[in-house]
Amino acid sequence: MTAPPGDPEAWDSLHARPGFLIRRLHQIHLALFAEECGAFGVTPVQYSLLTAVAANPGLDQSAVALLVGIDRATTANVLARLEANGLLRRDRGPTDARVKLIALTAAGRRMLRRMDGAARRAHERTLEGIPPAERARFVRSLARLVDAGNAHGRAPMQAGRED
Repeated sequence: MTAPPGDPEAWDSLHARPGFLIRRLHQIHLALFAEECGAFGVTPVQYSLLTAVAANPGLDQSAVALLVGIDRATTANVLARLEANGLLRRDRGPTDARVKLIALTAAGRRMLRRMDGAARRAHERTLEGIPPAERARFVRSLARLVDAGNAHGRAPMQAGRED
C-alpha cells in the first residue's frame, strides 16, 4: 500500500499500530463476509451465535453470550431476530421461566450447512494475503491475543460449557 501525499512518517506510524490494523482487517472481513454470505441474510454476529448454539444445544442465553463474547442485551436482541426468522427457538427453562434455553430449528441447521462453504471462503479470503504455510500460525497468534486480553473486553468470553 502506498502512502498518500503528506507526512510519510505519520503514515508509517499509523500502519504500525495494532489497533488500527485490527480495525481495518475487521472492516475487510465484514465486506468479504457480506460478499460471500449476503444471500443468506445472516450477519457475522448472527453466524457466530448460530454456530455456538449448534455446537452447544440447550444452553441458556447468558451462556451463549459468554461463549461468543457479546453482552447479554445484544445477544437477546440478535437471538430474537434469529427466532423471528425461524432459525432457532428459545424455550423456557424447566425450573425457571426467566431462563431461555436456545436450540436451532431444522431451518437453522440447514442454513448453517448451506452457509458453510461461503463462510469458509470469507475466512480464507480474509487470510489470503498471508502465505498458506503461515495462516494457521497467524490465527493461533490472534487467538493468543484474544485470550490474553479477554478480561479487558466489554463482554469477556468464557470458553466451554459449565455443567
